[in-house]
Amino acid sequence: MSEEQPPVADLPKVELHLHHEGAAPPALIRQMAHEKKIDLRGIFNPDGSYDFRDFAHFLSIYEAASSVLTGPEEFRRLTWAILEQSAENGVVYSETFLSPDFCGGGDVAAWRDYLAAIRDAADEAEAKLGITLRGIVTCVRHFGPDQARRAARCAAETAGDWIVGFGMGGNEGVGKQGDYSWSFDCAREAGLRLTTHAGEFGGPDSVRDAVRVLGVERIGHGVRAIEDPDLVHELADRGITLEVCPGSNVVLGLYPSFAAHPIARLRDAGVRVTVSTDDPPFFHTTMRREYEMLARAFGWGAEDFADLNAIALGAAFCDEDTQSRVAKRLETS
Repeated sequence: MSEEQPPVADLPKVELHLHHEGAAPPALIRQMAHEKKIDLRGIFNPDGSYDFRDFAHFLSIYEAASSVLTGPEEFRRLTWAILEQSAENGVVYSETFLSPDFCGGGDVAAWRDYLAAIRDAADEAEAKLGITLRGIVTCVRHFGPDQARRAARCAAETAGDWIVGFGMGGNEGVGKQGDYSWSFDCAREAGLRLTTHAGEFGGPDSVRDAVRVLGVERIGHGVRAIEDPDLVHELADRGITLEVCPGSNVVLGLYPSFAAHPIARLRDAGVRVTVSTDDPPFFHTTMRREYEMLARAFGWGAEDFADLNAIALGAAFCDEDTQSRVAKRLETS
């Protein structure tokens, strides 16, 4: 019998760090593979969940699962499934990382078709489920700087009220943040706001480079900044927001438990921290579970999570009108 969830699990939530393909329910991927007669049995555990050994293997399983997402209609179905699950977990606003590499291979015309399908599903979910979604175009670091430029051009061509940001995910061990400066400059010139993964498997220097070299205002993960007190102070002074994904960090072995995770220490030091799920089915988590585990680990209550949500909404890349609408949902839900 499961333990009774604390009240904080029921609170409305803002999520800023969610990989679109990485949020794909395994059942949906299996169904699409069956429809296309693609054998993906090797990527699943006997219980139907995704099977991976470590971060490098996770990336390969992620890309294998994404291989069945071959057209706009698949992304329409995927978007609805993601938002349905997010809404069930109390998320009222979400920003999702979308990679043109998986949506048309970086071709702008193809990317527009995929984006239209994703937005159709998002509009339907907002009308029916009350959850608002915005997109952050993301290049994949281990695909290299040249491919990142193609992603940046896709981002710049579709920047606006729905595509609101640009970022970078993938393997932090490939290259340096500065190798991707052209792409971030391109996105910035198009009016997009910037985030990048750093301080997950890369150390504090990767966070420092992200802030100083790429000029981002948010960091995906960023938790290893805790290893450098001067950097922690810099992040707090600059008002940099960390998109923290505790459950992901625990599953991937960065920390042995939620209680050992540095999110509370970073928050106590004045760093702007938020809570997200990263790739929830891979890491056996949901936003409800993240809240529940953080409440148990640190004794956080409703006021703490209200503060985390206020920080997340303030750091969201959407426009002020959208922020105002979401703020009302946070107050009244």
